[in-house]
Amino acid sequence: MTSSAATFSTTLEVALKANARLGAEAAGGRGLSDSALLAAQRSVAEAKRSLDACASVLAGEVVRRSSVEAGFGGLARKEGFRTPEALIRGVTGSTAREATTLIRVGSMLNDADLLNNAETAGIDDTAGLASMMTEPWLAAVGRAVAAGALSVAGAEAIRTGLGRPGPGVTTEDLTAAATKLVATATERAAGTTPGGALDAEQLLRLARTARDDLDAAGIVERERQRRALRSFRRWKRDDGMTRYTWDLDPEGAALIDDVYDKLTSPRRGGPRFTTGPEQARAEQIIADTRTTEQLASDGMLELIQLALDTDPQSVVGVNRPAVRVLVAATDLTDRTGRGWIEGQDYPVSIATVERNACLNGIELIVFDDRPLPVNLGREQRFFNRAQRRLLAARDGGCAWPDCDRPPEWTEAHHIRWWERDGGTTDIDNGILLCRHHHLLLHDEGWEIETRDHDPLARFWLIPPRDIDPTQTPRPMPSKSPALNDALTPGGRHHAT
Repeated sequence: MTSSAATFSTTLEVALKANARLGAEAAGGRGLSDSALLAAQRSVAEAKRSLDACASVLAGEVVRRSSVEAGFGGLARKEGFRTPEALIRGVTGSTAREATTLIRVGSMLNDADLLNNAETAGIDDTAGLASMMTEPWLAAVGRAVAAGALSVAGAEAIRTGLGRPGPGVTTEDLTAAATKLVATATERAAGTTPGGALDAEQLLRLARTARDDLDAAGIVERERQRRALRSFRRWKRDDGMTRYTWDLDPEGAALIDDVYDKLTSPRRGGPRFTTGPEQARAEQIIADTRTTEQLASDGMLELIQLALDTDPQSVVGVNRPAVRVLVAATDLTDRTGRGWIEGQDYPVSIATVERNACLNGIELIVFDDRPLPVNLGREQRFFNRAQRRLLAARDGGCAWPDCDRPPEWTEAHHIRWWERDGGTTDIDNGILLCRHHHLLLHDEGWEIETRDHDPLARFWLIPPRDIDPTQTPRPMPSKSPALNDALTPGGRHHAT
C-alpha cells in the first residue's frame, strides 16, 4: 500500500467510526439531551475532518495525474477540463476555492507521508527530504489533518498566515511555529486548555501573529505580498444574479471604504452633514426607500458609468463596453415576449429591451429565419469584429458541450479548416470555442460536422477513436436563449 493510500484508508476509517457514533447518538432524534446533542455535533465535525482529509489525498493524486508534463494525456485534460482544480470542481460540485484548498492540503498530507516513511525507515536526510516536499514546514499540519485533529480549513488558515520562508525566517522557524499552532489547536479542541476549539479565522490570526513575531522586519515584503493577492472575481448565481468578490490590500481598501462610507454613512447612523448641501444630501439618503446595500450597489455602478462616460479609453482601452441585448423578431414586434442580455442566463422583459435600446453602448441584435450576413469567403482568414458579434449572439459562448466560457473568452474556429480543407471565413463555417477546447480540438483529433436540416442542432462534435471507438457524434446546441426563442419549431414563438 502506498503512503497516500495508507493515509486515505486511515482517515476514512476514522470518518466511518465517527459516523457510526453519530448514528447511535442521534437515534433519539429530538429527544437528545443537551450533552448528547453537542456530542453528536462533535461527531459530525470529526467525520467531516476525516472525510475532508480523504478528499485532499484524492485531490493530490488528481494533480499528480494531471501534470503539465502529461499534456493533453493528463487526467484533467483527457476528461475535458482545463485544470485539475476544474476537474475536482466538476466531480465534487465544490467551489473553485474549495477545490484549490483540497489540493493545497493534499500537498501537506503528501509531505507528512514522506516524513513518516523516512522516520519509519530510519532515514535521516533532512536536506534530501526537504527537496522532495512541497512545503516541508507544514508537515505537522498535514499529520494533524490526517489524524482528524485539524480541519482542512484550519490547515489552510495556518498555511496562509505563516507564509513561506524568506530573509530572516528559516524553514526551521516556520516548522516550529506550525508545530506550536497545531498543538494549540489540538489542545483547545480536546479541552485540555481553556477557551474552546479554534475556528479557521482564529487560527489565521494566530498564524499571522506568529509570522509577525518571527519577522518584524518583513513588513514591506508582506505588504507587497498582500498587494499581489488583490483580485476581482465574478460568479454567476443560480437565481440569475451575478456576484463580484473584490479582495483589496489595506491601502486600496481604505479608498473604497471611504467611498462606501460616503454613500451609506447617514443611513448607517454615521455623520449627517450638519450644514449646507451636504445636509440636504444626507436627508435624501436617509429618506431613500432603497436598502443600504442597494444604495451602495447603485452608487458604485454610477461611479463606473461616470468613468466610462468621461474617458472610456483610459479605463478599458479602445472599445467602450457594450451591453448586447438579444431578442427574437416576433417578440420585439408583438411586445409580448422576452429578450436576453448576452452572457446572462435569465430573460428580461420587452420593456427592458426597449429601454436599453435607447441608451448609449447598447447593441440590439434581432433574430429571424434569414441567414446571418457578413461572409468573407476566402478573401480573409480571420473572422472580423462584426462576424464575432454575430457568432457570439448565435452560439452564446464556447460551443463545446458543458463548457461555460462566455463569448468574450472564446476564439472563432473554422469548422472546415482554413488550411487543411480550404474552409471559408463565413458565419456558417464558424463556431466559437474557448482557448482550451480550441487547442484540444486541433491537437487531439476532434472534428465538428454540420447538419443543416435542424437549425437548433446544426453542429455535432466527433471524438477521436482513442476517446470513443464508435466516434458517436455529440450535440453542440446553441447556448443563446434568444436564438432558441426565434427558431424553436412549434415553440413559444415562431421566427418571422
